[in-house]
Amino acid sequence: MAQKIKKGDRVVVLSGRDRGREGDVLKVMPKENRAIVNGINMARRHTKPTPQQPGGIEDKELSIHISNLALADPKDGKPTRVGFQTLDDGRKVRVARRSGEMIDT
Repeated sequence: MAQKIKKGDRVVVLSGRDRGREGDVLKVMPKENRAIVNGINMARRHTKPTPQQPGGIEDKELSIHISNLALADPKDGKPTRVGFQTLDDGRKVRVARRSGEMIDT
């Protein structure tokens, strides 16, 4: 089955403490139905120093459930649902339900 949200997509957070914020998807985990979004659901991690890395406190993105994300419409940036359409040449592309705009390039 084709995924509605993919790596590199611009998404809007629908619920939680980051509601309304936008970010780019860094990683999608389809088996867990989760995604990691740049700058969203941040947590602070305390790391021990290693020979390769200094220790300290670092900010890190945690995963967020896919149901709490919506694709940003390419036309106006507002949250939209995703549909699929088959083009004349046989390609299957994602389409924004809000504007009818094609998402895949």
